[in-house]
Amino acid sequence: MKKIVLATPRGFCAGVDRAIHVVEKALEKYGTSIYMRHEIVHNKFVVDALKERGVIFVDEVDEVPEGSVVIFSAHGVAEHVYADAEARHLKVLDASCPLVLKVHYSAKRHYNAGRHIILIGHAGHAEVEGTLGQLPAGAITLIQNEADVATVQVPEGKELAYITQTTLSVAETRKIIEALKARFPGIIGPNAGDLCYATGNRQAAVLDLCKQVDMLLVVGAKNSSNSSRLMELGLEQGIKSYLIADVNDLDPAWFDGVESVGISSGASAPEVLVQEVVEWLKAKFAPLNIENFIKLVESTKFNLPKELQD
Repeated sequence: MKKIVLATPRGFCAGVDRAIHVVEKALEKYGTSIYMRHEIVHNKFVVDALKERGVIFVDEVDEVPEGSVVIFSAHGVAEHVYADAEARHLKVLDASCPLVLKVHYSAKRHYNAGRHIILIGHAGHAEVEGTLGQLPAGAITLIQNEADVATVQVPEGKELAYITQTTLSVAETRKIIEALKARFPGIIGPNAGDLCYATGNRQAAVLDLCKQVDMLLVVGAKNSSNSSRLMELGLEQGIKSYLIADVNDLDPAWFDGVESVGISSGASAPEVLVQEVVEWLKAKFAPLNIENFIKLVESTKFNLPKELQD
């Protein structure tokens, strides 16, 4: 092998960066015994590092002692979770990504306008569960792919709107929206869905990266939706593509006959994991040329909750 090409942008998005800073600031302000409902982001390395600093991860708020500090993850939570926390007199720090909250606001706006809502997303994903939980049961219908559009049942006589998970495939979401508009001409929603800027930027960078390399490595967790989409994009471009949690997932046999490797990472993957992969490749295949492919440079920043601002 002769060359590594690193995609930019890659790794942490502004929402993930904010979520992690919420936890770090909470530790500074309130000390240990900070509770976290679910994984702050979908990355074991990040979660384990926070556990080592004293953060206690729980599945539900009823596991949190009354009066304690609890943080909600970047994926957003259902309305009943806020109510459950209030009933237990918990101090809530909300690390929900502002772009996810924007989808929640859209859902409520459409509901208040009397529309039935179709949500495009992956069943069981934390973000989708949080969005579904913004409204009463039956107010939102979930579809996962283009095939679902043909069979989805919606209430008769109701106006329709669609919203989307923020971390889907740009191309696939476009097809689903086109199919929805073809079947339901009066349906309303954003032309490109509610995909976040980071999802689109990372996918655009990987799409161009795949034209330059023989193989794609995406650093990210298996349960990270945006990371999986990056790997799938490489496969769609016809090159060998692998989603790896960290350097330990690498298999030397993958690199037989490979001259160049492109590397990207999901929005919840820390850069240290990418650099460990680079060092492994350098040790295995030196000398190597290392190039940076810069599609664009991101500058988005989100403010911390007011109670954690200096």
